[in-house]
Amino acid sequence: QVQLVESGGGLVQPGGSLRLSCAASGFTFSLYVMSWYRQAPGKERELVATITNAGVGTNYADSVKGRFTISRDNAKNTVYLQMNSLKPEDTAVYYCNARFSLGSRNYWGQGTQVTVSS
Repeated sequence: QVQLVESGGGLVQPGGSLRLSCAASGFTFSLYVMSWYRQAPGKERELVATITNAGVGTNYADSVKGRFTISRDNAKNTVYLQMNSLKPEDTAVYYCNARFSLGSRNYWGQGTQVTVSS
């Protein structure tokens, strides 16, 4: 059974940091490109960051460049999102996504809430 379980969300003040984790199981993690998406109330889901299956390449939305860092540990089947200098506009539900590097299979986690507020 495929599972993507996000954790690490919560309430943080502007300027603070959070580290999200996504633990994967039920598929060959090292063959999947991993991404973080987010969806704010009333807005469409947007891509935040992506990391290739080997962890060599990364890509970020312009809005988070220089503040967020995506990483992965293929030995632990886990992908991370380190979020620094958080802003109120970063408030959203953050979702983990796995996309098969050699095909179209696509999996989603259930999401974790991040709220940036004073």
